[in-house]
Amino acid sequence: MNADIITIGDEILIGQIVDTNSAFIGSELTKIGVNIRQILSISDNESAIINALDQSIIKSDIVIITGGLGPTNDDISKTTLLKYFGGKLIIHDESLKFIKSFFAMRGKELTERNYKQAEIPDSCKVLLNKSGTAPGMVFEKNNTLIFSLPGMPFEMKELFINDVIPYIKEKYKLPFRLHKTILTEGIPESTMADLLKNWEDNLPEEIKLAYLPSPGILRLRISISGNNKKYLNIKLNDEIDTVVNLIGNNHIYGFDFDTLEQKVGNILLEQKSTLSIAESCTGGKISSLITSIPGSSQYFKGSVVAYNNKIKTDLLNVSLSDLKNFGAVSQQIVEQMARGIKELMKTDFAVATTGISGPGGGSTDKPVGTIWICVLTDEKVMTKKFLFGENRERNIIRASFSALNLLRNLIIASL
Repeated sequence: MNADIITIGDEILIGQIVDTNSAFIGSELTKIGVNIRQILSISDNESAIINALDQSIIKSDIVIITGGLGPTNDDISKTTLLKYFGGKLIIHDESLKFIKSFFAMRGKELTERNYKQAEIPDSCKVLLNKSGTAPGMVFEKNNTLIFSLPGMPFEMKELFINDVIPYIKEKYKLPFRLHKTILTEGIPESTMADLLKNWEDNLPEEIKLAYLPSPGILRLRISISGNNKKYLNIKLNDEIDTVVNLIGNNHIYGFDFDTLEQKVGNILLEQKSTLSIAESCTGGKISSLITSIPGSSQYFKGSVVAYNNKIKTDLLNVSLSDLKNFGAVSQQIVEQMARGIKELMKTDFAVATTGISGPGGGSTDKPVGTIWICVLTDEKVMTKKFLFGENRERNIIRASFSALNLLRNLIIASL
């Protein structure tokens, strides 16, 4: 089954708001085995809506439209759909009853504009909106289902989950589609593609691999579709095992919705171990990631953002002579920072970062993007130099994730 998603609104086209509706709809349809053919964003314009419908109905089994159902003059979806599918406007009594109670509960007067929102074309089936005042509508043409939903995300999501998904499942016999996402750190997309090339070239037709890169993290989504769910589960798990063996556990930190900060926190919690962090170039980003996890106070004692060299020497006992001889961005200094914060906070594990995030401050010997990371315990030290690039924001993110994964590997090695 193929589906098109059409979002209506000039505010999307000019970048005034971000289209989160399409991402949600695409994700939910994919879960039930529907293939997304295309996503269109169009203006609040009758001809644009009609042209989009003409194209989509020919090529797709399902069309999801969001937006343009409000009470203002630029909300023209309903009148355009009436013109396109025919019929006349009638009052939908159940929607009107809900709209009246909606305003009464808020102590507001029901206006003529709001009253008219209960008007719907008699050529559609109505989806009662229990979170707002604009009903959803379902049309059918040439064996294609067309859903028109409000653009407000919380209204759309409730209608989509409670009404649209069951409607589609009842109408069509859908295949099973299963996904598993492998989460990796430290391997660039091109390197990963080379590593997996032979495996990927020999995949059966029903299995697809998608590379989903972001700064510091590369997600590998493996999908399989078919009619025998038991077979699909076995086959998918076999392929996951193959990929894990090819990549290795040093770079794989989890699956699906895991996060590095969560995985690190879980291990520390299980081992009843504690952590402290000394950050220079990452500016507190690692600490922010760690403390984003509820309950992190059980294993995270604290951090120092030692951006100034005097803080490094005064708080972390970094050697002033080593700063002069080797510079702040060096193996010697990052290891002293890690030892200093571990001693200061009295923790089992410590992390330290120092580097040149950019865009300025680089040199021939130490270009922008040079980052040193150290993780250590009393018995083990892991120190690594990275050359990330010239973008400051990406350097900070990549350094933070690299530090967390280095820490994860150290903790595992210490077990």
